[in-house]
Parts: sequence; structure tokens; C-alpha cells
Amino acid sequence: MNSIPTLKDIQEAVRRIAPYAHITPILTNSYFNELTNAQLYFKCENFQKTGAFKFRGACNAIMSLTDKEAKRGVATHSSGNHAAALSLAANIRNITAHIVIPSNAPAIKIKAVQSYGGKIRFCEPSLKARESTLSQLLEETGAIPIHPYNDPKVIAGQATAALELLANVPNLDMIITPVGGGGLLSGSAIIVKGKYPHTKVIGVEPEGADDAFQSFSSGRLIPCTNPNTIADGLLASLGELTFSIITKYVDDIITVSDQSIIHAMRVVWERMKIIIEPSSAVVVAALLEQKIDVYNQRIGIILTGGNVDLESLLW
Repeated sequence: MNSIPTLKDIQEAVRRIAPYAHITPILTNSYFNELTNAQLYFKCENFQKTGAFKFRGACNAIMSLTDKEAKRGVATHSSGNHAAALSLAANIRNITAHIVIPSNAPAIKIKAVQSYGGKIRFCEPSLKARESTLSQLLEETGAIPIHPYNDPKVIAGQATAALELLANVPNLDMIITPVGGGGLLSGSAIIVKGKYPHTKVIGVEPEGADDAFQSFSSGRLIPCTNPNTIADGLLASLGELTFSIITKYVDDIITVSDQSIIHAMRVVWERMKIIIEPSSAVVVAALLEQKIDVYNQRIGIILTGGNVDLESLLW
């Protein structure tokens, strides 16, 4: 198993991606503050390049490659946001990105990969199909695999979002992030517990793709075999590396319903006037459902992305 990224690794990632990634805004909103009786700070990664936090990890991984490695190109499997992020980062470094994408991925995310120059190979919408197709592609091309989340460089890159949040809003009582494969949650947990050990770190995922909740609760890695949720960015199962970090540093993982996710997404659009995707909305859904006790606390929330197909709005 790959080693757990250190605080030094994350600080190096900050310097490595600085010329390419945005420092995203942190917003507050009186409606949500009054509704939750808390002070909420929204870290808006929907304003990141490619419209999601994933660019941070992909950029750090690609910019960490040696010139010899980079010439081979890179490859990954992804439902969309990591695919777009890797395609753009590869484009910046002028290398090829081979992307395995499930056939049911949102059209907007497929278009994004194409626009950034990624070479797409479609597969059936299952983890097994993703991995087998990627394995075949790697054999054909000799490309360097960049895992969407179970990679120390990717995790260190994702952690820079939480580091930026803490630099602007220190001494938070809690940070809440979505959890799919666990790259963002595990990276955030490393940086939070390294700087503020008493700050709680909470992950939120859909009820229909609750492998992280099951794994966290049981203490053993349980893969998600048939995920069913509108939060397409949270379909992946935890990896061995992300699970080990989450087990060590994360305080709790909770689940929310798809109905609650859709409601939360719409309320954010209406009240904050920003577009977030369903995978971002899980954290807001947890607050609206009162699944987390945040009364009179300072809460950091990472809104992970804003890539929504406007031709098929969920409401």
C-alpha cells in the first residue's frame, strides 16, 4: 500500500499546483447560518478549474512526474470530474491523458474531458469494468496510472483545499466534506488533525452508495457493489489507502437520502446563487436533515464541484 501523505507532502503540493490552480472563495450565508444556528464557511471548489476540487489532486500528481514518466502519458478511470481534471493537467504539461469513463457518465462531464483533450474509452458502469478496461488500456499504451483517489499525490493535492480554508478561517469546530473514494476526506483529515487536533472531521455520502459508512462502522473495507444515487461523483468505493487514513483521523461518516440531496442542491442554488452538483449537496443535506449537531459552532464545508447537466435538472 502507498504511504500516507504528510503535512510536508501537502505543503509541497501547495507550491506545486500554485501556478495552475485557483485559490477558491470562502462564502458565508445568513440564511444557512440562521437555519442551522451555526456559523458556516463554504469553501467553493465549484469555482476551481474544471469546476471541481479534483483538479488539485490531478495537477499535483502530473506535475510530480519526471520528464521520462510524463512522456509515457497518463491514464485513469473516472465518472467525470477526475477525468476532466487529469485531462486539463495533462494538457498543461503537454502530455496525453487516456480516460476510461462509464457509459452512463453525465454528458457535461464527457464534453469537458473532450474539450481538455482527454482520449476517452467507454466502459460498462461498474467498478470491475472500469478497472479491467483501464488495465487493458495501460497494457496497450504504457501510460502511467493516476488513480482518482487512492494515490498519495492525489490525496495531498486534494488536501490543499482544506489547508486554504484553515488559513483563512482558523480554529474551526468542524470540517465536513463529501466522501466517495475518500481522497478529499482523507486529505482534509490529515491537514485538519495535523493543525487542529480537536477540530472534528465528518464525511457525508448518499444512502445508496454507503460503503464508506459501512466500512467506517465495521472497521473493515467493504466495497460498494451496486451504488444507486443521483450523486454520480460519489459512486466509487474507498481504497485501501484512503480507508486507512479515514479510520485513523475521521470522527464520523453519515448518510443522506437522494431526496434530501436534491432539496439541498436547489436551496443552495436559490439562496446562495451558486451552482453546485449533487455530490457537493450531500454536506448541505446533512445539515438540513439535522444529522450533525452544529449548534453554536464554526463549521467549514467543502462544496466539491458544480458540474451539472442543465438539460436534465433533477427538479
